[in-house]
Amino acid sequence: MTRTWLGLSVGAALFAIACGKSEPSAPANPAPPAQQAAPVAQAPAAPKETAQEVYTMRCVPCHGATGTGDGAAAAALNPKPRNYTDATWQASVTDEQLRKTILYGGAAVGKSAVMPSQPDLESKPEVLDGLVKIIRDFGRK
Repeated sequence: MTRTWLGLSVGAALFAIACGKSEPSAPANPAPPAQQAAPVAQAPAAPKETAQEVYTMRCVPCHGATGTGDGAAAAALNPKPRNYTDATWQASVTDEQLRKTILYGGAAVGKSAVMPSQPDLESKPEVLDGLVKIIRDFGRK
């Protein structure tokens, strides 16, 4: 019987070691609240798209990299895309009008139906505001 008991004890010890337990677990004693570590603040996730990436992918084909309305697709469009460097036009439009045109497209604001809507940007105000800034910056050059 001693031999069987010893075999069981050794077997149990080997099983505990194999499972990562070398000693019996002690009951958990959490540290007093004053000694507990403060939760680590996580940085906000970066937007999946930046305004510059969106402008490059969606706007450059028509409005061009310099905002003059000379993108590769502009030759086939009538009317031609807006020239963002035009100071007179820049002074005539509000940031809210730009946002609305970007979100809902040209037809929705009484402009060309060729200007597509970008409704997905409604849930990305930081990208939308960035696009307005890019357009405004073309007028400052």
